[in-house]
Amino acid sequence: MNYPEDDLLPISALQHLLFCERQWGLIHLEGQWAENVLTAEGRILHEKAHESRAETRAGVRTVRGLRLRSLALGLTGVADVVEFHLADDGAVEGVALPGVRGRWLVFPVEYKRGRPKPDHCDHVQLCAQALCLEEMLETGIPAGAVFYGQPRRRQEVPFTPDLRAETWQAAERLHELTRTGRTPEADYGRKCRACSLVHACLPRMSGARRASSYLTEIFQDDGKEPPES
Repeated sequence: MNYPEDDLLPISALQHLLFCERQWGLIHLEGQWAENVLTAEGRILHEKAHESRAETRAGVRTVRGLRLRSLALGLTGVADVVEFHLADDGAVEGVALPGVRGRWLVFPVEYKRGRPKPDHCDHVQLCAQALCLEEMLETGIPAGAVFYGQPRRRQEVPFTPDLRAETWQAAERLHELTRTGRTPEADYGRKCRACSLVHACLPRMSGARRASSYLTEIFQDDGKEPPES
């Protein structure tokens, strides 16, 4: 099954979805957004990654801000960086570049402001970019990398069968939730405290929780006893 152009969804939504389905809904269904220090640093890092369009050095051609699309996944977006590495003489893998000799191996790189995360949301987003490139360029891409801003180093990411399957499942879940048109309920946890949308989300008030329970938690977090009723 291929999705029509009008049904393509942003690759960036996958990371929001895997971090928190409610955050995804607030951003992508309700159009809510609030910036904090973390999101501002991430935005600046991506802007820097897109500053120059292309460069060439010692067998590596680097393209920035490359538009991506996969009709099979139903995704579209922009790659921070795609590197094309010159393959060995006689190699059959890779792609041909216009006006350039040889075959070139494709290597996508995603930029993130912070440190490597305990979950796979960054890896899934990068893998989705690779799947788009595989479809567009008709070539296999075995690995890519995430550049993390705080350690200022790359983490190579192999596109294993398990990661590819997880990426396909995330894309299917993304389309499933989009069709419902409903923002999921909140699931309050530690990650909520760093979320820029916590005041729009009100995660402690989701579902059928009573206001008294909500107030009790607030006073407990402050180290105080709740008022007597």
